[in-house]
Amino acid sequence: MIQDYQKIYLLPYKELPVKKKTFVLDTNVLLYDPESLLKFGRHHVVIPVTVLEELDKMKRLPSDLGKNSRAIFRMLDTFSKEGKGDLHHGVTIKEGTTVRVQLEIKTDFPYNFTLEVNDNRIIMAAFLLHEKGDDVVFVSKDFAARIKAEAVGLVAQDYQNLKFAYDSIYKGIRRIEASKHEIDLFYKDNVLTPPKQDFRPNEYCIVTSAEHSSAVGKYDGDKAVVEPLLKVPNIWGVKPRNVEQRCAIDLLLRDDIKLATLIGQAGTGKTLLALACGLRKVFDEGLYSRILVSRPVIPLGRDIGYLPGTKEEKLFNWMQPIYDNLEFLCNSSGNEAHETLRWVMESKKIEMEAVTYIRGRSLPKMYIIIDEAQNLTPHEVKTIISRAGDGTKVILTGDPTQIDNPYLDKDSNGLTYAIGKFSDHKIYGHVFLEKTERSQLAALAATIL
Repeated sequence: MIQDYQKIYLLPYKELPVKKKTFVLDTNVLLYDPESLLKFGRHHVVIPVTVLEELDKMKRLPSDLGKNSRAIFRMLDTFSKEGKGDLHHGVTIKEGTTVRVQLEIKTDFPYNFTLEVNDNRIIMAAFLLHEKGDDVVFVSKDFAARIKAEAVGLVAQDYQNLKFAYDSIYKGIRRIEASKHEIDLFYKDNVLTPPKQDFRPNEYCIVTSAEHSSAVGKYDGDKAVVEPLLKVPNIWGVKPRNVEQRCAIDLLLRDDIKLATLIGQAGTGKTLLALACGLRKVFDEGLYSRILVSRPVIPLGRDIGYLPGTKEEKLFNWMQPIYDNLEFLCNSSGNEAHETLRWVMESKKIEMEAVTYIRGRSLPKMYIIIDEAQNLTPHEVKTIISRAGDGTKVILTGDPTQIDNPYLDKDSNGLTYAIGKFSDHKIYGHVFLEKTERSQLAALAATIL
């Protein structure tokens, strides 16, 4: 939530030292993180007027783009009214950052850049400052814009805040060595003291010995011991097919873990396991009032345009993968699949909703599944998790290597960011699923394609 800038961020205007970097921000940076203006330390931050024009076109949108656009304008208005100086020459804010709006652009550009393209106009504004001697850094989430900026001699960077490295991300499962005697005692006493390592709360442990004994448990951060997994029967006809899925089911069924994330490539069972455990918790145990399933409305490939009908009719097409998994679970439960599915849907205990419409709601005692969460920004994930009311559990699933949002990558998406931020908290758990179980063909395709 944007805070009271008048009280917190504004400092008296003063002449700043000239030896500072000048960060020229692209529109997508401000939309990605509306607080980005506050995160450049004691440097100059420049917003080309073309960026403001693009934000102005978005401010009435009901989505997060509109919300973030309005937040930026409110912030700039506060800077303008309360600061000593003006946005054209610069207003000094917290940490000595100077924020200003750049009205001029390089009109006699030596390269064949048309003024009809907004990205070019933003780059021309940055190039003009570069010509005047400023140490300019062009900051954009758009890879193509960064390439063009570098081609004309500018330093270009991605926005580095709100990012965690996917390649070194917390996996949620660790392999440790123990003696056969220790493993035997684990099965007898239900407790194992692990070697002194930097364990995370609720981290799962695969324990093996040189004598080929093995066990699986979960690290309890309060007791500093590994404890056995929950004993559960098959869940709506679903049984784990590997140790990763066994850990994922344990994570999804634990009521003390309020936020769970599942990462894995296609066919690893993320959505199916989340739905199966949700059905058990809602329909069998009655612990939650209903299941809320949501996913970002971002098309894969070329979009087919607007869909006719009510909100429910529009959502049906986007939620088809969820319905497919529900039908599979109803088939696997051993009852008449069609009748079971009809009973589930008519119970009003399962709700499909677009991510856009979750903002503003308070969601108590619900089992919330956010599928394809890798297509959400960190701010969108924050909005969703902050909707969770008392007694609610939130599950984020996705594959950060398969992103359809043009301004996100495997390091900057909301799913990766949530894992990086929550990994040390005891109400959070995570499992990285690596083995595809959908079919032999799907496993081979995920490996070689």
